[in-house]
Amino acid sequence: MKLSKVAHLMSIVIGIAGAVCLIGAWAAGDNGTFFGFSRAHLYNDAIVLELITIAMAVCTLVRMQMERDHPGSSPIV
Repeated sequence: MKLSKVAHLMSIVIGIAGAVCLIGAWAAGDNGTFFGFSRAHLYNDAIVLELITIAMAVCTLVRMQMERDHPGSSPIV
C-alpha cells in the first residue's frame, strides 16, 4: 500500500475523532461532562485533532506528488 493512501486514511480517521470531540463538547453542556471529559477539554481536543487532520491532508498531497515524480521508488520512507 502506498504511503499516500495510509496518510489519507489516517487523516480521515483523525478528522472523524475531532468531529466526535466537538459533538461531545456540545452535548456536555456548560457544567457537564462527556465520557469523563469537560467541555473545555473536548473543545481543545477537537481543535488539535482538526489541525492534525489539515496537516495530514497536506502531507497526503505532497506524498502523492512525490510518488508521481518517482514511480516505483520511495524517496522518503
